Amino acid sequence: MTLRLLILLALATPTLLAAQQQVPTNVELHREGQEPKGYAPCEPSIAIDPTNPDRIVAGAVLDYVYVSEDAGKSWSRDRLTSKLGVFGDPCVVAGPQGDFYYAHLSDPAGEGWRSDALLDRIVVQHSKAGNAVGERWSKGSGAGLNGTKDQDKEWLAVSPSGDRVALCWTEFDHYGSEAAGDSTRILCSTTGRKAKKWSEPVSVSAMEGNCLDGDSTVEGAVPVWIDEMTLGVAWAHGEHIRWNVSEDAGVTFRSYEQYIADIIGGWDQVIPGIGRANGMPVTGVAREGVHAGRVYVNWTDQRNGPFDTDVWIIWSDDKGKTWSEPVRVNNDPPGKHQFFTWMAVDPVTGHVHIVFYDRRMSDRTATQVYVATSADGGKNWINHRVSETAFVPSEESFFGDYNNISAYGGRVRPIWTRNEQGIQSIWTALMEDR
Repeated sequence: MTLRLLILLALATPTLLAAQQQVPTNVELHREGQEPKGYAPCEPSIAIDPTNPDRIVAGAVLDYVYVSEDAGKSWSRDRLTSKLGVFGDPCVVAGPQGDFYYAHLSDPAGEGWRSDALLDRIVVQHSKAGNAVGERWSKGSGAGLNGTKDQDKEWLAVSPSGDRVALCWTEFDHYGSEAAGDSTRILCSTTGRKAKKWSEPVSVSAMEGNCLDGDSTVEGAVPVWIDEMTLGVAWAHGEHIRWNVSEDAGVTFRSYEQYIADIIGGWDQVIPGIGRANGMPVTGVAREGVHAGRVYVNWTDQRNGPFDTDVWIIWSDDKGKTWSEPVRVNNDPPGKHQFFTWMAVDPVTGHVHIVFYDRRMSDRTATQVYVATSADGGKNWINHRVSETAFVPSEESFFGDYNNISAYGGRVRPIWTRNEQGIQSIWTALMEDR
């Protein structure tokens, strides 16, 4: 190899290097039309079992549950049922002792997405360690029942021991209401490992938002257990990311909230070809590695202009008291959209992995999926294309509000929705971080 070629390789852009990397094998979990009736699958969530990383559980709208016993190479599919109703916003997480939890919205009247339908509580179903996962789930326990108020947009977190589970969400006085007296707030509830009974919800947000499901609504709460007693929560409000902390395992939160970063342009973002998109924050914490204890918050915004949505991350080494400056995660030249981000921090290696849709290789709406990985605590990022082919989404389909990713011991499993010619499907990639 000549010196000239070595110099050219050294000066190659990160985008070019990422494009040359081998794309991991893609596996389809589900395709629209494979069920006799039901909603098109979207909003996928995924979790790797820490006690057996070959076992992976995933979920998708409306009530689908998928199980793999061979590290994601093949999948079985079933539908979740509960007497409290199963109605979307699936959130699947795994505990360190091998428990799985599936949180979702309720729809007790079976009315679906009507303006006057009541989503009366958040429901969590538990599959205990040792079960035939995906076949034996609890009937479901509810949190947040509060008269005619709507409970929406939830997420779960399991403590380091696995003995505590936190659930945070948005309460709407009335979803979609324009009435001046109607507002939204972030609530949080906790339970034990079996997830049988939830504590009375406590308010996390000091400032309330409106009920219009847009920038001025408080939304996107994602909790993180920093340690066994310290629970942090990040959410979006307007052009800001807000943060609050409980130091007594979620029994009480501070009476004030902390502003930790900007979401320039707001969390309700316009992406061509997508009916709606959000840049709401995601949280994570490093359990091991050089940066053990570091808390991360990841989001997207349009600080570089409405035609250049980017992925960002900040971190804190003092349990959320102070935060770093934002670091740009996607490494392409300016001018393209990256959107629908989610993050996983590998509990074994401490490496941070962020999945997002990416249009760096297109002048229009052709969309790829990338995973960015940082091995140095978020300062530097390698971007990997993980989708084998691009797709062009259709605005006529409900594309969902998020994707997801899970990592354990160097095994990384992103999960995403693909929309091609109006047909939706759920995919993962067999990615290894070695």
